[in-house]
This record gives sequence, structure tokens and C-alpha cells, in this order.
Amino acid sequence: MDPRDPSADDPPIGRLRSLVHLRATERNGDEVRFHGDPLVSRSVLDSELSPSFHDAGYEVRVVDGRSVGEVTVVAEPMGPGIDGIPWLNLVLALATVCSTLFVGAVAWYYIPVETVRENPLVALRAWPFTAAVLGVLATHELGHYLVGRYHGVNVSLPYLLPFVVPFGTLGAVIRMRGRMPDRKALFDIGVAGPLAGLAATVVVTAVGLWIDPMRIPPRVLAAGGDVIVFNSPPLLRLIGTVLGRPTSYADPGLMIHPIIIGGWVGMFFTLLNLLPVGQLDGGHILRAMIGRRQETVAAIVPGVLFALAAYLFFIRGLGLNESVGLWAFWGFLVTLVAYNGPAHPRDETPLEWSRIAVGLLTFAVGTLCFVAVPIELLG
Repeated sequence: MDPRDPSADDPPIGRLRSLVHLRATERNGDEVRFHGDPLVSRSVLDSELSPSFHDAGYEVRVVDGRSVGEVTVVAEPMGPGIDGIPWLNLVLALATVCSTLFVGAVAWYYIPVETVRENPLVALRAWPFTAAVLGVLATHELGHYLVGRYHGVNVSLPYLLPFVVPFGTLGAVIRMRGRMPDRKALFDIGVAGPLAGLAATVVVTAVGLWIDPMRIPPRVLAAGGDVIVFNSPPLLRLIGTVLGRPTSYADPGLMIHPIIIGGWVGMFFTLLNLLPVGQLDGGHILRAMIGRRQETVAAIVPGVLFALAAYLFFIRGLGLNESVGLWAFWGFLVTLVAYNGPAHPRDETPLEWSRIAVGLLTFAVGTLCFVAVPIELLG
């Protein structure tokens, strides 16, 4: 990384020179760092630089300089699309396919672990489970990705995250770099994921409900012990009512088809993502709808989750592994998310009523995904 004067190939610096007294410029690959003394406040500097750099195809951020009083303006080119082969995305996707196939085969299709170890290909029997779970999660993140690209925001392809039981995955995420241009972009990107994911969830759930239930093998029933129950949220029951199909069975030897678990996962992840906190989808949506007042709402959410965990533990008498620990964990997690704060778009022009109506509808549908005890142990 060698200091030099910027050339014609560097980011546009005409506006920068009027806001910062430049002392040095450094390049490290595609990244360019401008060091100097600010002539305006940090917030003004950020808001004034972003439009011109963004129009020239660069993301820009302002960080502390090398000495007291200095600032460093970091400019990185925005990727116009997928740059080459996204190897990390592909490797994680393959690992997540494998983990969901294995977990699906063992936990949801009741194939003995020894059988899967001896013949891994037998796990392919669980492909409907894998397709349902990953289809819902990937659709959610692709909603963010496509709308982000539409608004010119630098977003990555989805990263699927492999895990173990009960679903074989922790979900999926995308990366967004740079500041949001305005509230419209923040809202559209935030709401696109939940709406796309909910559409996929409804389809997956409907398909699963139309398929005949699975019969639990006698050896599993004979083993006895506690049974983990994933309670149906209102949206799942509503879909079942509309289709005239049951969402549970009185016969202990019958269980819903594992495809429906993909719908359950979609509903549960949608609910969590719609919590109106920080960088979660709900935080983006509410921040775009009501501005900085969103942080007041976000400060209340952890207390609500802790109160729900306390109610289940002290009033309902449930154990930590019966949703009490789940809500307590999310209470701690959203505390951290709220502390890091929401996104702050450059343009704070309020949203029009049509988008606010869509936001309210999205939160309303999200409440249909809530169930106080999503996971329960039955002896």
C-alpha cells in the first residue's frame, strides 16, 4: 500500500476536496483511503460524500484517522453483479444440503444413524425435507438480494448456514455494504425478504398438507421417552383450515409429512426476523416507516421476550428446553442487536402511505407466525 496522489482512475474527489483537507491517499487493491482534516462535521461529511461516490459506483464510509482530529474516507467499488464464482456461497450451500439431508433422514424420516453411516446415499430419501427448508430460507434471502440490486445497494448472494438438529441449518444471511440511499430502499429491501419467504412458506405448507401423513416406525414408538412437539402457529392452522386438511393427528403412529416442517421453519424464522430491532428485517421496516423513533420501540422488545420466558417458566411451569430458554436466548440476542443500532439512510424523506400500509400488513401477517410455546416436550 503506497501513498500517492489520486489519478483519474480513483473515486471522484472533487466534492471530497471541498470537505476534507487531504494529506495522503493510499490504495490497497480496489480500496482507496483518503486521509485528511475534516472541514465539516462527521455527519455532514458522510451525508455529503455518499451521493457523489455512489453515483460513480463506489461505496464510501468515514472512519477515525491515523491521528487525533484526522478522518479517513474509505472508498470501495460497488460490484455490478456477481464477481466470478462465489465459492464461499457454493461451499456453504453444499454443506447445508448435506447437513439437512442427514438431519432430515435421521430426525424426520426415522432412518437409523447406523444405516446412514453405512450407506450415505440413503439420506437422499429426505430430499423433500431439504428442498422445503432450504427453498423457504433461500427464497427469503433472494428477496432481499434482488430488491437490493434493484436499488443499487451492494448486496451479496445468500450464505446458507449448516447446523445440526433439529433442522440441519441455522438459516441464511446476506451481506450489505454501504449506507442505504433513502428510506424507500431501506423499506423495500427489508420487506422483500419476509414477503418472499412467506409466499414460499404458504406454498410449501400447502404441498405438505396435501400429502398423506407418515407412519412412525414401530421401533420408534416402542422406544418410548419424551416426544418433541413443534406446535403449529396460527398461519399453519389457517392454511390447513382453508385446504380442509388436518395439521395434527390423534393416532400416535401418524405424523405430518416432513415437508410441512419447511413451512414451520419459514414461519418461525419470519417471526424472528420481523422483530422490530436493529438490523433485523423488522428493524429495517419500522426504521423506514417511523424514522428514529424505531429505536424507542426496539428498546422495549428484549423486555417483552424476557417477560414471555418468565411467564412460561414461573406461571406455565415449562422447562428451559421447552421454549423458555429459546425466548430468553432471543432476549439476550436482540439486546445486542438493539445496542448496535438500526440502519440510517442518507435521505430521511418519509415513506408514502402505500408503503406504510404494506409494512403494517407484513407485521400483521408476521403475528400469525407467533406461538408462545413453539417447542414442547410431551412424555
